Amino acid sequence: MSEEKSQGMSKVERYYEDYGARAREEKAQGHKVMTYLCSLVPVEIIAAAGFIPFRIRGSVHEPITKGDAQLETIACPFMRSCFDLSLKGSCDFADGIIIPHACDSMARTYSVWRYSLGLSYSHFINLPHTVRGPSMEFFQNELQTFRKSLERFTGQEITDEALAEAIDLYNANRDKAKALYELRKCDPPLVRGTEILKILTVGMSLPVREANELFDEVLEELGQRKDAPVSKAPRILVDGACVDNIDFIKLIEDSGANVVADSLCIGTRDYWPHAETGIDPIESLARRYLDKINCPRTYREKAGDSYEDDLEARFGDTGALIREFTVDGIILYIFKYCDPFGFEVPARKSYLDSLGVPSLYLEDEYSIGTIGRMRTRIQAFLEMIG
Repeated sequence: MSEEKSQGMSKVERYYEDYGARAREEKAQGHKVMTYLCSLVPVEIIAAAGFIPFRIRGSVHEPITKGDAQLETIACPFMRSCFDLSLKGSCDFADGIIIPHACDSMARTYSVWRYSLGLSYSHFINLPHTVRGPSMEFFQNELQTFRKSLERFTGQEITDEALAEAIDLYNANRDKAKALYELRKCDPPLVRGTEILKILTVGMSLPVREANELFDEVLEELGQRKDAPVSKAPRILVDGACVDNIDFIKLIEDSGANVVADSLCIGTRDYWPHAETGIDPIESLARRYLDKINCPRTYREKAGDSYEDDLEARFGDTGALIREFTVDGIILYIFKYCDPFGFEVPARKSYLDSLGVPSLYLEDEYSIGTIGRMRTRIQAFLEMIG
């Protein structure tokens, strides 16, 4: 492949290794950057307010030092890593931070983030834990409160037209991300799991128009591959919370599998659901972020009276991915102290057992020092299903 045609993935590699490089460049040019945590923050409102939304990530390679002085060690290790890096200046370009009520580790540490970082703006988005009736009305009001808060901070109105434009841009971004997944359906897949994760992670650090252009470059480049970069191997789906470093995916692929699908926050859970168009933009965003993003922190009413109906309502999206990507096995990857995902493991395993799909449950501490210890269990699992 020529140098010209490899520019897309070269950018991905550069921005993945130097996460935040473009945000710093944009800030130096006078643009405003708003950092946020979690897939449940409506980036469309941030973009419509004139900010570049920038998702904070952690690092499994960086020991948590400063963060442990202000956060208790029984908090989510992923959250602690994000906080630690922020204290060390990883987001020194930020004009503010947005944190949603996604889990206790986020909700209970918001005041610590706000106090410790000393940013000129911060906002806590309160999400209800159910999706019907009064909960949806409450969340729409909460998004209006967020909208007005940003308007006061910027001194400018966030119009419905600006919100609709942002919705269109992010829907296009999600369409392009979904097109990347199409390259994983063949056997062997035309793209590695590590490549997909790098692309999607980088996309959350760029202005959305630039991310769309980069995704187009990468799609053209990867679509021209004549041969798959990997051989046929067990096809694995990784299910869990926020995997924002490639090291765990790389461990699975180095152990002799192909990661062809996921149910992750930086993956199908975040990138696949669209916001509706043609309706009130706040209503559209409320539906997307409260109902369409299937996070275990949100309770979903079952469609019937049986336990099987309940499992289907909660995990049916994973079952659809298993069928769509011809998955041979699933690895449930949960961070220590992650209660929303941890509490659901028995039910998730019951659902997978009902489908006849082998699964492996792993709990990790979000550290490169612990990831390697899982190699033997992963290899044994792959031998069992291979």
